[in-house]
Amino acid sequence: MSPRPPIPYDFLPQVPALTVESDDIRDGGTLSETHVFNDWGMSGQNLSPHLRWSGAPEGTRSYAVTCFDPDAPTGSGWWHWLLYDIPADVTELPRGAGSADTDFGVHGRTDYSTNEYGGAAPPPGAPHRYIFAVHALGVEKLGLDADAPPAVVGFNITANTLARGYVIAEYGVSG
Repeated sequence: MSPRPPIPYDFLPQVPALTVESDDIRDGGTLSETHVFNDWGMSGQNLSPHLRWSGAPEGTRSYAVTCFDPDAPTGSGWWHWLLYDIPADVTELPRGAGSADTDFGVHGRTDYSTNEYGGAAPPPGAPHRYIFAVHALGVEKLGLDADAPPAVVGFNITANTLARGYVIAEYGVSG
């Protein structure tokens, strides 16, 4: 068995840590079917999990929330959720905030080519890790179109991050 890809945040500039918690997922736990994709042979509910965070530094002007799978067999991982330009006074998102009809910020285009949360959908085999990250940003708006490629959104989030925290949950399909 080959080693797992690293957590990408370990290789980005170090920033202070945010505390990230969830009523739906536990760090190191397993995602429930509630947060699994509902297509591609998956039968989940495709709802983003509840998230709350604290500990943002002074100067935080907005937040971004992302979900990334570093274990996807793509060479570049898989973006499951990009939500940015979240106002600085918002420190909690309810379950389902990742749907396209919610208004918590800008829903960026995911690797599913949709502008909403797309749940776990790994191929059969070892479980994949899903990193739900919250980024405290020093800008009010990233100034990006909602259809900007995920890598461009990720670049701009990283360039403006003052603090970051995350929880990692796993999900796998028997092979």
